[in-house]
Amino acid sequence: MDTKPQEGTRASGLLLAIILVGQFLAILNVNIVNVATPTIESDLHSSGAGLQMIVAGYTIVYAVLLITGARVGDLFGYRNAFLGGLALFTVTTLGAGLAPSTGWLVAARLLQGAGAAMMMPQVLTLIQRNYHGAARGRAMGLWSLVISGGIVIGQAFGGILLGLGAGWRVVFLVLVPIGALLLAAGMKVLPADQGGGRTGLDPWGLVSLSAAVLLLVVPLVLGRELGWPAWGWISMALSVVTFFAFVRIERWVTARGGRPLVDARVLRAPGMRPGLAILLFGPATWGAFLFTSALHLQGELHLTPLASGMMLVPCALAFGLVGLLWPRLPLRLQRPLVPFGYVVAAPAYLGLGLAAGGGLPYAVMSALVGAGLGVQVAVTNMATEQVDDAYAADASGALLTVMQLGQVIGVSTVGTLFITLSQGHGTVSASLVSSIAMAGLAVVAGLSSLFLVRRRVPARA
Repeated sequence: MDTKPQEGTRASGLLLAIILVGQFLAILNVNIVNVATPTIESDLHSSGAGLQMIVAGYTIVYAVLLITGARVGDLFGYRNAFLGGLALFTVTTLGAGLAPSTGWLVAARLLQGAGAAMMMPQVLTLIQRNYHGAARGRAMGLWSLVISGGIVIGQAFGGILLGLGAGWRVVFLVLVPIGALLLAAGMKVLPADQGGGRTGLDPWGLVSLSAAVLLLVVPLVLGRELGWPAWGWISMALSVVTFFAFVRIERWVTARGGRPLVDARVLRAPGMRPGLAILLFGPATWGAFLFTSALHLQGELHLTPLASGMMLVPCALAFGLVGLLWPRLPLRLQRPLVPFGYVVAAPAYLGLGLAAGGGLPYAVMSALVGAGLGVQVAVTNMATEQVDDAYAADASGALLTVMQLGQVIGVSTVGTLFITLSQGHGTVSASLVSSIAMAGLAVVAGLSSLFLVRRRVPARA
C-alpha cells in the first residue's frame, strides 16, 4: 500500500497544528492580560499610564510591525520567521512573568508584540502557500476557530487562574512551557523554505508605513484614557499624510525596478480591495462588541470575569463553526454566504442592545453575532484566492494589519461612546446605543461584501 499520501496528509496536519497553536498563544496573551490588570496594578503599584502601556503596548507594536514581519518571512523563510517570532515571544513572556517592576513589564510586553508580529503573518502565509482548494477552506476555518477561541478562552482562563489565587504572574508563566514545546516541535516538523525569493526590506517604505500606523494606533489606543488630547488628533491627521507619502514611495520604488514593501499587484488582485474594506469594518464591530460586552457584563450586571467570559462562549462557538462549515457548502452558495452573514449580524447587534439585561436572550443574540461574523474567514479566503504564492506575504501583512486596525478603531470609537454614555445612564442604556453603532458598521461591511461576490473568479489549480 502506498503510504506517501498518508504521510503527506500527516505532515500537512502537523504543520497546521503547530502554526495555529502559535497563533492561539499570541491571541490568548492579549485577553488573558486584560483580566489581570487590577492585580498587576496593586502588586507593582503601577501608575495609570504604566498600566495602559502594559495592556496597550503589545497591541501597538504588533499592529505597527505586522507588515514588516510578513516581509521578514519573505526574505529569510517563513519557517525561520515563525520560529524566530515564537522564540522571542516565549522568552519575553518569561520576562513578563518575572518582571520586578512596571517598566520591566512594559518592556517585556513591547517585545512580546514584536515576537507576535513576526510570527502571526507567517501563519496566514503558510496556509496560502501550502493549502489550496477545499484544503485551504478547511485550514482557514480552523484559523478562524483559533481566533475566536483564543479571545474567549483568554478571558475565561485568566478568570479561573486569578479566582484560584494564582496571582497575575501565572497568566504569563503558564504560556512559557507551551511556547518552548511548540518551538521544539516546530524545529522538527516545519519544512525548510527560502521565502518568496525577493530581496530588500524597502527601508523607506518600511519607515513611512510604520510611522503612519504608529501615528494612527497610539492615539486610538491611548486617547480614550487620556481624554482625547490635542496631540492625538494631530497625530491621526499626520497619519493620513504619512500614508499618502507611503503610497508615493511605493510607486517610486516600483518605477525604479525595486521591491516595494506592499506590491501594487497584490492590491490589484481580484477580491483584495473589497476584502480589505470588509476586514476593516467587520473586525471593527467584533472589537467593539468584545470590549463593550466585557464592561457591561462585569459592570451593571455584576458578573465575574469567568462568568462574563462564559457568556461569550456561544458567540465564539458560532463564529468558529461557520468558519469551519462554509467550505462544505456547495460552491454556488459559498460566495452569497458572505453578505448574508452581515445581514444576520446587523440585526443581531440591535438585538443585543434590546437584550442587555443578560440571560438566555443575550446569549442567543451573541451567538447570532458570532454566526454572522463567522463569514470573515470566507472573506479572507476569497480575497487571497487570486494572489500569486510569490506575493502571499504581502497579502498576509496587508490583511492582518487592516484587521488589527479595524479592531482598534472599533474599540476606540464605539468603546468611547459606550463609556461616555454609561457614566451618566448606566451600561444597559449605553449597550443599546452602542449596539446601533455596531449594527451600522456591520451594514457597511455587508455593502462592501457585494463588491467581493458580484462576479465569479476562477479558482486556481
